[in-house]
Amino acid sequence: MKIAVCIKQVPSTNEVRLDPVTNTIVRDGRQSVINPFDTYALEQAVQIKEQLGGQVLVVSMGIPATERLLRDACSRGADRGALLSDRAFAGADTLATSYALSLWCRREQPDLILCGKMAVDGDTAQIGPELAEHLGIPHITDVCAVLSVDEKEITVRKVTADGFAVVRTPLPALLTVVKDINLPRMATIPGVRAGQAAVIELLTADDLQADRSRTGLTGSPTQVVRTFTPQRTAQAVELTGEPAEIAHQILDIVREVL
Repeated sequence: MKIAVCIKQVPSTNEVRLDPVTNTIVRDGRQSVINPFDTYALEQAVQIKEQLGGQVLVVSMGIPATERLLRDACSRGADRGALLSDRAFAGADTLATSYALSLWCRREQPDLILCGKMAVDGDTAQIGPELAEHLGIPHITDVCAVLSVDEKEITVRKVTADGFAVVRTPLPALLTVVKDINLPRMATIPGVRAGQAAVIELLTADDLQADRSRTGLTGSPTQVVRTFTPQRTAQAVELTGEPAEIAHQILDIVREVL
């Protein structure tokens, strides 16, 4: 079975810098990590490979420094990676990103595609479903357990607003996973060596025969107009004294508000 895992680089700290022109996040590969949700997707892919055999491929769209994260994924069990890196992809929203990823998926023809539920820097949870729609395959979101899988179909448990649901779908298909699905493994020393030796394919828009009108800012119908840090207007007030005195102080504060 061929399993593809989509991973994204996200900032490793809360100090996020924004491009003043495009209003998009400035991504520095040295200060980035694999999106946490994607590590659970990777672990699930490796577990399925260990059960059924096959290979796990990891793909990401980003700057050249993202190769470091793809090698990290290979150190945890992936077999090879692909990096979609081209100025034509810069500033892409979820639709343009999923379009580019879909071109790679059509090249590789994976039996199963796994994505994290969402990226922690955007929280849109749109890439997985949009990628599945580009490819015309079924998808299941918020998967918390894989109950059974073979070369033809997969049965999973997914989180719903009312609890859980058990869903079965034929392959090829796409799943987005939540953190409850497993516990990601740490890379071993042999794994790190394998990651350093792994093949990471670098692909441009021309390599994928992409329609440039559908990539990057040009192909993004949604764009960030303004990003700002909210100004704090509320202040904490420390109340001291006996319980009865504090109660009167609270009452005075409530009266001022009303």
